Amino acid sequence: MAEPEEPTPEAGDAPAPTRGRSAQRRFLGWRMVAVAFFVDFIAVGFFFYSYGVFFKALAGEFGGARLDVSLGLTVVNGVGALLAPFLGQALDRYPIKYVIAAGTASMSLGFLLLSQITAQWQFYLILATLIGFGLNSMGGLATAKLVANWFDRRRGMALGVATMGISLSGVLMPVLSAVLIEALGWRGGFLVFGAFTALLVLPVTLRFVVSSPELVGLGPDGDAPLKADAPRPLALSTKQFLGDRNFWMLTLCVGCLFCVMSATLTHMVPRVSDLGYSVLEAAPILSFGAAAGVLGKVLFGYLVDRVDPRWALYTAIGAQFVGQLGMLSTEAYLPFACYATLFGFGMGGIVPLHGAIAGLAFGRQNFGKVMGLMRPAMMPLQIAGLPFAGWAFDHFGRYDLAFQVFLGLYVLSALCASALRLERR
Repeated sequence: MAEPEEPTPEAGDAPAPTRGRSAQRRFLGWRMVAVAFFVDFIAVGFFFYSYGVFFKALAGEFGGARLDVSLGLTVVNGVGALLAPFLGQALDRYPIKYVIAAGTASMSLGFLLLSQITAQWQFYLILATLIGFGLNSMGGLATAKLVANWFDRRRGMALGVATMGISLSGVLMPVLSAVLIEALGWRGGFLVFGAFTALLVLPVTLRFVVSSPELVGLGPDGDAPLKADAPRPLALSTKQFLGDRNFWMLTLCVGCLFCVMSATLTHMVPRVSDLGYSVLEAAPILSFGAAAGVLGKVLFGYLVDRVDPRWALYTAIGAQFVGQLGMLSTEAYLPFACYATLFGFGMGGIVPLHGAIAGLAFGRQNFGKVMGLMRPAMMPLQIAGLPFAGWAFDHFGRYDLAFQVFLGLYVLSALCASALRLERR
């Protein structure tokens, strides 16, 4: 029997607030933002932002080829793209807390097993199963869906604040990961990550996550809920999504950006250490970019609620382009760090802009499904950047070719942004 579209209140959900208590109603929505911030910090920080710091240690353990280690993150991205349509539909239909909890348990077990591996095939197997499922069920799509459910008029700002957890993890985790590796080795680092993921995220998720404001007698943004006889937006079919110009332009635009961003972040620490600096000296540069991303998320989240979203996208793309061009043209530590910071500022806006524009174009009732469908559509682009950069280094001893190609992808991304047709509702 099919599950109902509107689920019954979840166990542990807060009671409906008294009418007129607007501050309390708004607080419930921002509490979901805080939970999303926290979950994204752990999910992305413990894997994505830390992966580049573990990079050389893993390459040394399994033969020294950077392409081999790059493929590990590519595997996770590929698994995420294949799972995304199913996760998106699950998030639209079932309690979000249970999806996040399942991902958290899988992620934690994956980290614990990574600390025990003795062969490269075990590394790939764990990434393709436990980490691939866990990372994509725990953060990103799930937390974006949670925030999108609770906000409409302020969705861009709310997503910007929630995804600040991603950037803040980039400020702290590269340096903390480097310290962990120095003190405990890469195996000990993964062991610590596994324990913290289970002990911190599971209790918070099960206690505080409420899938939508309607379950506690509210509407988005803390407003009163729609009356029973009010017209409600209809869910769109897969065929309608795939026939929509905005779907393909946004997918191609963000796919190009994710391709460049994942390769840049993962290879950032190796690039800097190749210039003669230690891992402890190189890791802070990744943190500088992530710190700028915190500001970028708030600023671009604010802008997308108030101006033409395309201009917000142009600004983020331009900041990344100039930062990449600068990093490509210098080998000095301070200028490289400044350009990495500018790149990070532009990078910070992409995740909230992606979610806000998707919500504007397709509505919150379709958010999980449309975001889930975009992942496999952008997968060929998204997964190509990482191994391409690793291959370029293995064959030429430098990353220049890869990042020259990436500059061209920024131009393509801007052209796709210009083709979006959006109107506020």
